[in-house]
Amino acid sequence: MSRTLRAVLAHAFFLQLAAYIVRPTSAYRAIELGVSPGLVGLIAASFAVVPLALAVFIGRWNDRGRQYVSMWLGALIMIGAGIGLLWSSSLAALLWWNAAIGLGHLMSVIGEQGLVARAGDGRLDSAFGTYTFFGTLGQAAAPALLGVIGGAAVMPDTRALIVCYVAACAVMFLVTLLLRGGRSSALPVDRPSSFAEVLRVPNDVRRRMTGAMLVSMLVLAAVDLIQVYLPALGVEREMSAWTVGLLLTLRACATMVSRLGLSRLTERYGRSRLVTTSCVVAGLSIALVAAPVNPVLLGVVLVVAGFALGVGQPVSMSIVAVAAPPGTTSTWLALRLSANRLGQSVIPVGLSALTGSIGTGGIFVVTAAGLLLTGVASRLLISPDP
Repeated sequence: MSRTLRAVLAHAFFLQLAAYIVRPTSAYRAIELGVSPGLVGLIAASFAVVPLALAVFIGRWNDRGRQYVSMWLGALIMIGAGIGLLWSSSLAALLWWNAAIGLGHLMSVIGEQGLVARAGDGRLDSAFGTYTFFGTLGQAAAPALLGVIGGAAVMPDTRALIVCYVAACAVMFLVTLLLRGGRSSALPVDRPSSFAEVLRVPNDVRRRMTGAMLVSMLVLAAVDLIQVYLPALGVEREMSAWTVGLLLTLRACATMVSRLGLSRLTERYGRSRLVTTSCVVAGLSIALVAAPVNPVLLGVVLVVAGFALGVGQPVSMSIVAVAAPPGTTSTWLALRLSANRLGQSVIPVGLSALTGSIGTGGIFVVTAAGLLLTGVASRLLISPDP
């Protein structure tokens, strides 16, 4: 494994650690400020709204060999936003700083994925599986930290958690200094001269891309909604912050396990069948989160859901990276991330409007229904592997 890839994997760990510290922390902070639970979804949406507009631009910029600079700037933006979040005292401030965090996160992710796609040429499922494994390792460590700081209290110390987030971002920034490959080594070949040429692909390729983006969007939205709404569900059911943190950790650990064996799974079942099955299993599992079960059974349900949710992201990256014409990989991966951010902005806002009538548990039922429909659609759009 090259030094660059090792640095990217470390960067991915601290990036996801930081993101998954700050997302539930922002939800807890909003509740501290007296924000209605029905508006908590707006915080999840704010994380996605600015990146939604800029993802393609950043992807084109990365295709010109600026992955390192993108990751470097992304870390700085996330550090600055975390410092601002420390002093936030209103919903508007929380939305503003979460939007900035989302932008920094997007710049970092596009840079990471572009470098992984180049380093993993020929073994994309394995490369993206390893990459997302390290990201999920950060996701698992974050709620564990939430549990340690929150302890038995229903409401954890949000300032302490934000300080931990800033520290993780600072380490992530230092990791970028280990990255090799300035502009010259990352330049693509035969780069199209216009965005219109990037989109000019055969219909079957466009259909596969669309299916991969749909799966990626719904899977990520489901993970986000679990991160944001499980704390709210925990408050409703009087579960301690430690219990909520443990449940989120179990979900993330199950996701890690599925990604460790991703290469073998895709070789045996094929990408198309694998993403369809994973969406269906995840949907059925998440629907059970709404049931009034005890924390032990809830943990079992989240383990099954986490394992299934671990498949969609790396496999969709592989599908897009394989299908993208030379010199356009970062742009197509950015389009995939645009779909992710669209789901992260539109879905939480829509569900926030429904929270008053369907309750927090109903959010999980609607999320499950979306995943089941996505499983059916992916079967139609993503043709079976050759």
